[in-house]
Amino acid sequence: MNNLSERLLKFAIDIIVFLRKLPNTEEYLIIKRQLIKSSTSSGANYEESQGASSKADFTNKVRISLKEMRESNYCLSIKSVFEPECSSSRHAKY
Repeated sequence: MNNLSERLLKFAIDIIVFLRKLPNTEEYLIIKRQLIKSSTSSGANYEESQGASSKADFTNKVRISLKEMRESNYCLSIKSVFEPECSSSRHAKY
């Protein structure tokens, strides 16, 4: 397992552990499900790229992995807006 594989695995595990601490409101359940999917998929796609059948296959799987990481980042950004420590002025922008 290379360094990136290890970091992606750790990221997925850290996300799952973190999400267990969030409340199970309707909104959080949606974010939790999507974030678990995207965070675990990024590592899985990267792992698949390591056994790619061609350079094009490798490139495609790495690009998918990057897209999943961007989706994870987006979900984390949404979640951060709803954290209790956010000030009411931050919510007013939306």
